[in-house]
Amino acid sequence: MTTHPAPIVIGYDGSPGSVSALDWAAAAADRAMAPLRIVEAFEIVIVTRPSPGHVVPLEAVRTARRKRLDEVSAKLRVEHPGLRIETSLIGGAAAKTLVDAAQDARLVVLGSRGLGGWSGLMVGSVAVQVTTHATCPVVVIPHDFQPHPQPEPTVVVGVDGSKFSARAIEFAFDQAESMHARVVAVHAWTSPYLTYLNGESMLEFDEDKVREEAGLLVAESVAGAAEDHPDVPWTSELPTGSAGQALVRHSESADLVVVGTRGHGGFTGLLLGSVGQSVLHHTHCPIAVVH
Repeated sequence: MTTHPAPIVIGYDGSPGSVSALDWAAAAADRAMAPLRIVEAFEIVIVTRPSPGHVVPLEAVRTARRKRLDEVSAKLRVEHPGLRIETSLIGGAAAKTLVDAAQDARLVVLGSRGLGGWSGLMVGSVAVQVTTHATCPVVVIPHDFQPHPQPEPTVVVGVDGSKFSARAIEFAFDQAESMHARVVAVHAWTSPYLTYLNGESMLEFDEDKVREEAGLLVAESVAGAAEDHPDVPWTSELPTGSAGQALVRHSESADLVVVGTRGHGGFTGLLLGSVGQSVLHHTHCPIAVVH
C-alpha cells in the first residue's frame, strides 16, 4: 500500500507575517518533499443591527479570497517546481480551523501576527490554543522576520533532560539535517542562593561540578539524535541565568530555535508562563514548539 507523506500546513491571511510564514513553509516542504497545505480561516460575523456603509456580499468575499489563494499557489509553483500544493478556505474560528487542518500534518507554520482570522496571534487566545492543541510541531515566524543567510546555518534547541526536550532535540536534528545546519544545544542553569546560619554556609556550591553535570546532561540528552544524524555537527552552550534570555540571545544568529512545550529546570512553563511570552515576543528567528 502506498503511503503519502504528511503535509506541512500553513495558516495564511495575506498579511506580511503570513507571507513570511508561507515562504518558510514552502521551503521546508520542498526540502522534506512533503505537500504544502495553505489554510485560510473564513470567520463569518453576524450583524444584528443596521450598519452604515457598504456591505460586501458574503459570496463576493469568499470568491475574492479563493482567487487570492489560487494566485498565491500559482506563484509558489513557479518558485518551487514539483511542490504539491493544496489550498483550503474554511469557515470557522481561526484557531480551531488551523488545529483541525493540522490533524494529519507533520508541521504547522504561522506568522506571529496577522489580519482577520489570525489577528493578535502572539497575545491572544489563538496562539495559546494552537500551541496547546496542535498534535504536531508548531513553527511561529516573527512578524518582522527577514532571512539573513548565515555563514553556517544553525538550529538552536533548549535542553533540560525532560522527555519534552527529548522530542525537541529529535526535531532539531531532523531540521538541521534537511537545512544542512549545525545544532547548538542550550542548557541554562542558575546557581543556588547560599543561606547562612551563625555565619556558616548551609549549602556548598561547586560551580565547576554543576557545570560538568550540566554538560553530561546535555551529552546524554543529545546522544540518541546525534547517533541517528551522524552528518549533523553539534555543540553545547551552558549559560547561567534565564533560559528564555539565553534562547533569545542565540536566536540573533540562528535560523531556527526549537523548544518543548513543557520541561523542568530552566524551561519550566516555557509556553504558558512569562519565559514563553518573552521568547515568542523577542526571538529574532523562527521558533518551533514541539509537543
